[in-house]
Amino acid sequence: MGNAGNRLRRATRATADASQRVGRSVAHAGRKIGQGSRSLGRATRRLGQATRRLTHAQGAGRTGLGRLIELTSTHSAGDALVTVALAGALFFKLPVGQARGQVALYLLITMIPFTVVAPFVGPVLDRFRSGRRYVMAGTLFARGLLCWGMAAAIRPSDALTLFPAALAVLVLSKAYNVSRAAIMPSVLPADITLVAANARVALFALVAAGAGAGVSTGLTAWLGADWVLRATTALFLVGGVAAVRLPRHIDSPDLDDADLAPEAPDVPEAPNTPDSPDGPYAPDGPAGADRGPGEHGQGGPQGRTRPRLLRRELLQFGPVVGESMWANTAIRVQAGFLVFFLLFLVQDGNIPGLAPHITLGLLAVAAGGGGFLGAAVASWTRSRSPQIIVLGTLALATVATVATAVFFTLWTAVLVALVAAFAQGLGKLALDAIVQREIAEEVRSSTFGVTEALLQIAWVFGGLVGLVMSLSAHGPAGLAVVSAGLAATFVWLLLRRRSRLAAVARRAPEPGGTPSAEPDGEATTAGHEGDGATIPQDDETPQGPAWTPHQDPDVTPVIPRDPLRPRRDDTKPLTNPY
Repeated sequence: MGNAGNRLRRATRATADASQRVGRSVAHAGRKIGQGSRSLGRATRRLGQATRRLTHAQGAGRTGLGRLIELTSTHSAGDALVTVALAGALFFKLPVGQARGQVALYLLITMIPFTVVAPFVGPVLDRFRSGRRYVMAGTLFARGLLCWGMAAAIRPSDALTLFPAALAVLVLSKAYNVSRAAIMPSVLPADITLVAANARVALFALVAAGAGAGVSTGLTAWLGADWVLRATTALFLVGGVAAVRLPRHIDSPDLDDADLAPEAPDVPEAPNTPDSPDGPYAPDGPAGADRGPGEHGQGGPQGRTRPRLLRRELLQFGPVVGESMWANTAIRVQAGFLVFFLLFLVQDGNIPGLAPHITLGLLAVAAGGGGFLGAAVASWTRSRSPQIIVLGTLALATVATVATAVFFTLWTAVLVALVAAFAQGLGKLALDAIVQREIAEEVRSSTFGVTEALLQIAWVFGGLVGLVMSLSAHGPAGLAVVSAGLAATFVWLLLRRRSRLAAVARRAPEPGGTPSAEPDGEATTAGHEGDGATIPQDDETPQGPAWTPHQDPDVTPVIPRDPLRPRRDDTKPLTNPY
């Protein structure tokens, strides 16, 4: 009995010692976990502070650009979460061995959101300029609700719910992008150019999209696509609240006829005769409302000529925007062509050197790196000539494609994929800056909708051409065709720009200060590139011939109007002259 008692006591002490050791180990592990959590919290806080310093640098925090960058990053991260979550449940999943017909169907499906944005969403956004914050918030709130509905349809694979909801998410995403591009001049600091501001937004959006895609991949494998979509709902709702809290000066006041009607000048009224044309500040009236397209009645959004004016402003971009559009269209055709042409060349074994999956990975990394590099270069540039940037990207894409067609190998294919993505990203940022600078605010959202639609159509066209040419042509032959198209477009745009600048130089004032005479004997005054006429300052009395917005086809049309009396919530400190 004594031995049994001793053994029991020893076992009890051993058990107590083991419990103490386990307790000490648990406490030590808890302290380590707490320290790790605190370290992670400090690192996260430092990362957030560093990100805030970057987004709010150079006056971006005062004008609202910093908040817009953060909001757009949230928008891009949400789009990446939705895309990855739906990759295994809807039409986004396209294995490389899938039939070319299904790939072509995918290309056509991607055009649907743009066919809605261009004719419908853009004009609607132009009509609600005074509530742009709420329009952007509405796109985010609506996407959050759609994600919640798609989460419920993932498990039963309800295609009738998933398919329309996914397309609606795409349409709302493009509507947000159009609204964001239209308000950029309202939040532009004085020390940042439009190209650099657009690039800063794109750079943070790319980083956020990459991080969102990685997180979504892990969460989809761990929790499932439905829970990822539910988490995305919360992210979009938070983004919608942040959109409402953007600065008030983002909302442009609705320009009614009463606001746009200028005060009568302190000069005797004169009859409207051919020998006494109206000045740019002539009051409204029947004589001005019934003029033709080339007269002052069409020069501003006044009276019943406003719908016709908006249609003309939307369809007649002007030479600067038109040249940039053509250059970006050619770059988009090349980008779409390379994506599918190189994809099926790899699948058919026409690009030897590495295993197909490794080659595809290299091409994907090159394309992603090129887009990131284009945004980074644009954010560093101090150039105030985005037209030169656009032509430079087209020239670079042409040279890279020609070199790849002549020396076609695996590494030149990777190089051309890198250059194409770089040119596409940088050229698009420069085009956005040109549209924001040249197009009147009344039709800016509609113009962005049209440009987005045209560029997407160009990309789809290039992709379809790449599909067709991959059936019969090898690498050098297909790239030679694209090289010829790029070179022809570049030469044509270069000659067109040269002739336009020569025409502007001929219209420039002579050294004595007298404007050069036109063939019909009338004198004209040339403003800077993109301006239709020299508009008098506030302290000057309007003199000279009437301002005719569409008289010269080589001049980007603008809408002149008196500056409105500033309201308290319309002012914005330290803004750029754009």
